[in-house]
Amino acid sequence: MKIGVAGSIGRDLIMTFPGEFSDSFVEGSLNKVSLSFLVDTLDIRRGGIGGNITFGMGVLGLSPILIASVGHDWTDYGAWLKRHGVNTDHVRISQLYTASYMVTTDRSLNQMASFFPGAMSEAREIELGPIVEKVGGLDLLMISPDDPAAMLRHSETARALGIPIAADPSQQLARLEGEDIKNLITGAKYLFLNEYELALTLQKTGWTDEELFNQVQIRVITLGENGVRIEEHGQETIHVPCAIERSKADPTGIGDAFRSGFLAGLSWGFSHQRCGEIGSMMATFCLEAIGPQEYRFNEGEFLKRFTESFGEVAAAEVAAKLQPILIG
Repeated sequence: MKIGVAGSIGRDLIMTFPGEFSDSFVEGSLNKVSLSFLVDTLDIRRGGIGGNITFGMGVLGLSPILIASVGHDWTDYGAWLKRHGVNTDHVRISQLYTASYMVTTDRSLNQMASFFPGAMSEAREIELGPIVEKVGGLDLLMISPDDPAAMLRHSETARALGIPIAADPSQQLARLEGEDIKNLITGAKYLFLNEYELALTLQKTGWTDEELFNQVQIRVITLGENGVRIEEHGQETIHVPCAIERSKADPTGIGDAFRSGFLAGLSWGFSHQRCGEIGSMMATFCLEAIGPQEYRFNEGEFLKRFTESFGEVAAAEVAAKLQPILIG
């Protein structure tokens, strides 16, 4: 299965605040906010949703096709992704700096973030058609948060070319208008959202939950510590719990890691249940590391922990795909 991933590439500046953000909120004064947090740590990591998803897929042995606009400072990052199996041949290189994501996490793993688009703002200039032709077609295109105009353009082109879409508007929902969100979602084969993003989508589109579900074939809703819910028309709803964790280091990128595992499962021909389980395992590995592309494991460790979380039958199925793959 040939999968393209259109999404942002960025550098993550990850900070930790030892207290609670909520302690700084003054009741009745949220319309006039001036907050400053003295953080304990600063980590600078590779990130961006397109980069995070394709990294995870590459680690699992796939060769996803990255579709993104990056800055002139991309060389090291590009070599990193390529070394981990990502096809970066079609990335657009700008004269601007690569996008930057700045996030602070408090003691309860709540986050406050800002995003500087940089080269991502030129993603709208990417021509999807020639890329599809060069790679010999795509079986699925994941459209993740990116320059909003690029997301809409990729959606339109993919539909015209008959390419199934996995819509992942997530972090750009706040920026997008209701009609744009509808255009991104309508007709998608898969829709990925978390609970908050689902509520925001309903609010901004004016759709009911049923109307939203009717726009897509399969809906994948991540539920934080409660796992994931996978809904498909005419099928029983699937609930997948979180994989058993050993620590909580940093939640940045866990949704992207989940998507990478889910897409890997689709590529291997697994059921949605199994796809969700692989995604959950990847999300847990990511949670245990600081940074969205810093998790490490070998084949034996992945299967051992997958067995602990989802049982021997599930692990045996996944093992058949992992055996020839060097993970790390």
